[in-house]
Parts: sequence; C-alpha cells; structure tokens
Amino acid sequence: MDILMAPIIIFMVVVAPIWLVLHYRSKRQVSQGLTEEEFAMLNGLIAKAEKMSQRIETLEAILDTDSPEWRSKHERA
Repeated sequence: MDILMAPIIIFMVVVAPIWLVLHYRSKRQVSQGLTEEEFAMLNGLIAKAEKMSQRIETLEAILDTDSPEWRSKHERA
C-alpha cells in the first residue's frame, strides 16, 4: 500500500493540475471560434470558390455551343 501512495501523491500534485489546465485551455480555444487570420483565409477561399464556379459555368456554356454532345460523351466515359 505504501508503494502506491508515492505515485498517487505525485500524480495528484504535479500531473493532475497540469492536465486540467491544458484541458480547459484547449476547450476555451475551441469555443472561441476562428481567429481573424483564419476568418480572412476562409473568406479568401470562398471568393476563390465562387470565381471558379463562374469560370466552370462559362466553360460549360462555351462547350455547349461548340460541342453540344460533350455532356453525353462525358457521361459514357
């Protein structure tokens, strides 16, 4: 029984408080949401996705006029 007391005391005095501090610090960071840098990056990615979507629509319109069967050829492949 005395052999287990020393590791238990060390755990309770040293490891447990550090563990709790790190746990609640990470919980707080998750609950805060995105940082300004991450939010700006996300907005940039949204703008790029919208631009790419417009380009794809334009390319599909060009292909529809130049080669009307391109969609059926693509679906068969």
